[in-house]
Amino acid sequence: MEMKINLKKRKREFPTGLKKLEIIKDCGSIYLNKNEMITFKSKKKNLEYDVVKKKWGYYATPSLNARLKNKGYMPILVKNTITKRYFVFLQEIGMEKELKEYMEQESLEIICRLDEIKNLKKIEFFFNKSNEK
Repeated sequence: MEMKINLKKRKREFPTGLKKLEIIKDCGSIYLNKNEMITFKSKKKNLEYDVVKKKWGYYATPSLNARLKNKGYMPILVKNTITKRYFVFLQEIGMEKELKEYMEQESLEIICRLDEIKNLKKIEFFFNKSNEK
């Protein structure tokens, strides 16, 4: 069986965010089998983002410190200061101002960039030390 796409004729719309200022449209679902990939492309820029289904789960992003950046995205670990929830954002390179405005609106703070080797090494070091205990 190959990948299946279900596009919704009637898009479900719902408010999101702390102040419910953004409206999300649920456009449909994509069902992948193991070792299938879907590429999301931007209409206005030459940007793309891949998701790969594996037997064990998903590659949710291309490599954080190489391919993702080369395709025009910066991975960022973000925390909501009110709900204490964490998110991984993929910011389009060059859209820093728009992200900053959104983060202020939603009470978000950047924990670290996930494409910088120094940050990845700190994470690796911390978890390797934690596993030794």
